[in-house]
Amino acid sequence: MEKIWFITGVSSGLGKAIAQYAASQGDTVVGTLRKESQFTDFETLVTGKTFPVLADVTDEQALKRAILETLERFGRIDVLVNNAGYGLMGAVEELSDAQIRHQMEVNFFGALNAIRLVLPGMRTRRLGHIFNVSSIAGLNGTQGGALYNASKFALEGLSEGLALEMKPLGVAVTLVEPGPFRTKWAGEGLVKATPSISDYEVSAHLIHERLASIDGKQAGDPDKAAALVWKISRVAHPPLRILLGASAYALIEKKMQKKTEEFEQWKTEGIATDF
Repeated sequence: MEKIWFITGVSSGLGKAIAQYAASQGDTVVGTLRKESQFTDFETLVTGKTFPVLADVTDEQALKRAILETLERFGRIDVLVNNAGYGLMGAVEELSDAQIRHQMEVNFFGALNAIRLVLPGMRTRRLGHIFNVSSIAGLNGTQGGALYNASKFALEGLSEGLALEMKPLGVAVTLVEPGPFRTKWAGEGLVKATPSISDYEVSAHLIHERLASIDGKQAGDPDKAAALVWKISRVAHPPLRILLGASAYALIEKKMQKKTEEFEQWKTEGIATDF
């Protein structure tokens, strides 16, 4: 059965890869772009199957128009992929109010608005699948990336609660949690605070050098990730979470062990706080 996809942020990276793979399998894909000059590239990605719409996810009215246009043209949206997002790096103390708010507007509120716009149709039809592209940073905090962490942690919490609300109504929710992938995320797509406090040279500032060193060398293959996302869109019982990449699994296994040890260390005292 052909599915109608709506994917935010398809100019490059994972969003573009998912769009191309889904369309190559016979699905119809509508993707959001912020510039009309990007339209031709997306229209010819898989001719007759990929359709661009102009929308910045921080513009709620533009996003609403894009989704309504999709519904009017194709009658439904079967799969929503909230992919639009970017990384903001820098010490919390160094980030500006504008940088912090924009990070949350794109990575969290943009996804939330898209979800709220597609839910009525999915709920009515008792059918649909929402993919929220999170990150390994949505499960594990990183020095120098606290606000990026915050935006993805928020998306994780939203998705967990939403999945429980929608499961009885036939709508699935899946969090996609990549480790390092070979996209523009760690290069031209990254936004950085201007290092201005020397004390953070031993902590938050280290992230800049580390990301620069891996840019273009990441192990993650966006095309393989796209194929897996499409496969999950076809299974009867999709997972709430899917980690992408060996490094993501290794990191989370280590994080889970550490959390368990921390919980156990203070378990007696924590339980004793009950009446």
